[in-house]
Amino acid sequence: MTRTSRFSRVKRISRATVPVAVTAAAAFALAACGGGGDAGHEGPHGAASASATTDPGGPAGKGAGEQAHNAQDVAFAQGMIPHHRQALEMARLAPGRSAAPGVADLAARIEKAQDPEITTMTGWLKAWGEKVPEPTASMPGMDHSAHAGMPGMMGAQDMAKLEKATGRAFDTLFLTMMVEHHEGAVEMAETEKAEGRHAPAKALAGDIVTAQRAEITEMNGLLGRD
Repeated sequence: MTRTSRFSRVKRISRATVPVAVTAAAAFALAACGGGGDAGHEGPHGAASASATTDPGGPAGKGAGEQAHNAQDVAFAQGMIPHHRQALEMARLAPGRSAAPGVADLAARIEKAQDPEITTMTGWLKAWGEKVPEPTASMPGMDHSAHAGMPGMMGAQDMAKLEKATGRAFDTLFLTMMVEHHEGAVEMAETEKAEGRHAPAKALAGDIVTAQRAEITEMNGLLGRD
């Protein structure tokens, strides 16, 4: 075979193999691109799915961050709202009935502190899609029988007796009942501090414990129990 013939044969072989090489390279590039695209899609999707299905509050928690709450937070708000309402009902009986300036002043402070707290807790329940306890009446002596088992709650007879009392008899009865009422609120707030999840609710519970323990001491002093 001549040199020219050998050269022609090599040239034909080279031309035949070039498309094959190009095709293989293109297929490899597409496979690599496709694999990278799948990996890039699956990674974030998997992370998003994990994030969406993971409950930061655990089995009893709902939401995330500061709005995270659990069943105890709901129970705290739903219980403390009627509890506070009764305290306001008692405090609003003091003007015109109390004989001691210290009792009237205490009643005014109780109303000033607890009325806004009712508004705050009502807002939480609405934000969480939970039921807000309905007031049973708008006049003193409202029926609190539905909450009779709640720590510190007064019965209808107790409230009727307080409403009828005046002067020193009112002051003594008011202070005695309010001490018991406050002790119940402290018990409820301590439970929230220990078992709640919602940070603002736990903070409010801490404020209730501090303020009402101080008022219990004050009322015992007015009763001469020191």
